Amino acid sequence: HALNLPKLRTRNRRSKSIQYTRGRVAEVSFIITRSDLLAPKKEQVDTLMPYLQGVLRDALGRRGEKVRLGGVRCVSSKRGWWTKVVKEEIWERKGAAWMVGKVNVGKSALFEVVFPKGRAGQGKEERGVREGSPVRDAGTADTVGEVGNLPSGSMETADTAGGLAEGDTSTESTPRRPEMYQETELLVGRDVADDADDEPFSDRDDVELSLLPPAQPETPYPTMPLVSSLPGTTASPIRIPYGNGKGELIDLPGVHRSSLDLHVQPEHHKEMVMKSRIVPEQFTIRPGQSLLLGGLIRLTPKFTSGSEIMLAYPFVPPAFTPHVTGTHKAIAIQTGVHSPLSRDRQGEIYEGKISSIATEAAKSKILSGGTHKLEWNVTKRRSGALTEAAAGKQKADSLPFTIYSADVLVESVGWVELVCQVRKRRASLFSDDVLSALEVERDGSWADGVPEVEIWSPEGKFVGCRRPMGAWGLGGKKREAVHLRRGRPRMSIGWVKRRQAK
Repeated sequence: HALNLPKLRTRNRRSKSIQYTRGRVAEVSFIITRSDLLAPKKEQVDTLMPYLQGVLRDALGRRGEKVRLGGVRCVSSKRGWWTKVVKEEIWERKGAAWMVGKVNVGKSALFEVVFPKGRAGQGKEERGVREGSPVRDAGTADTVGEVGNLPSGSMETADTAGGLAEGDTSTESTPRRPEMYQETELLVGRDVADDADDEPFSDRDDVELSLLPPAQPETPYPTMPLVSSLPGTTASPIRIPYGNGKGELIDLPGVHRSSLDLHVQPEHHKEMVMKSRIVPEQFTIRPGQSLLLGGLIRLTPKFTSGSEIMLAYPFVPPAFTPHVTGTHKAIAIQTGVHSPLSRDRQGEIYEGKISSIATEAAKSKILSGGTHKLEWNVTKRRSGALTEAAAGKQKADSLPFTIYSADVLVESVGWVELVCQVRKRRASLFSDDVLSALEVERDGSWADGVPEVEIWSPEGKFVGCRRPMGAWGLGGKKREAVHLRRGRPRMSIGWVKRRQAK
């Protein structure tokens, strides 16, 4: 891995707990933002941490199982969940903290919450600076050229950060460490061994060659980056120091992701962002039907038998309105033209009432994004009282059915939870030897059929599949109590007449 993450202690108890990159500590933390979109309560989000770590291991590839993921945090800048822990980690690590991520993942909103504001006095006391000693401004050329460009963990020694705060006016008499110019020399492609006798770059050259802008003057409560739902709001890196030169927090522009909004009409762009937690409705997809998301994404199940149904729970923003209809009609809505499944209307332009957010160019680029299996068994989680110890007390393996599930992902939009119950097939009474003697082949009807779903999207992109989160069980619609479901009974006519007679 380019990240050089620490390995698991269970595989090697002597593995290092701290990784060094070019002689400096380089710690990587995975921060999952907007956790308030997953569940309504903080305790429910905490129960999802093993699942989130498992999904992260799958994303890291074949070496993901051997990587230690102790730095995973699931936070919410809107609700304030676990943001205080991240703020204290930034304060304790010192040095530069870089916020890297894709566009519209909430980096700027998290920046404002985890930035250690109003702690300039604490940093001064920790470094042992006297009350009356002058402190150099963090926005001067010396601090910008020597401290601002150091990687994470480079400010923890008093020789670097403390020496700059001593108030020395003579910079030439102070011995400069070669590590100060390591990043600058790497940027211009010079060899450190060949230029050992040459004079280092001046502070002015260091600022000009750096890819980062100059550091801002340090203030207890600085102006935070602009928070917006539109991508590309952070156009350039933003550096804000804290703790009297103890460290700085750097907000980087978002990494470009595939643009689904290019295939969506401009008037629906603002509705593509999930601003609050979605409580979806349950949609039933029967054989011969498909699920449309805003007329742009189509999910067509492939059942092993004609008696199965599939349940769908779309966790998508308002622009992607779910709609279940026949597959022939879904194709006509998505592409704008009736397909051969429409029989007599093949080739005609669709003029129905169901609207689509797709552009005219996107309708002609609809391709299959692949067929995905619902391969994860969630029978115990979804069977309800049958497997509970206080009710049915049955084992999931002994039930006559199996429940499969999977999450279909729509990039930068949301996901759809799919669930399908499949009846278990009875094993054949004949052995393989008897079947071979009778010249009969064992077909696949005896095995449990795993349902599949085919996803159609613009250019066959922007979709994927992952293990199910089970978000419907955490944040689905709350069921009403039985005594609240009963309506008020009709009053007795005889009692009304007797009351009127009085």
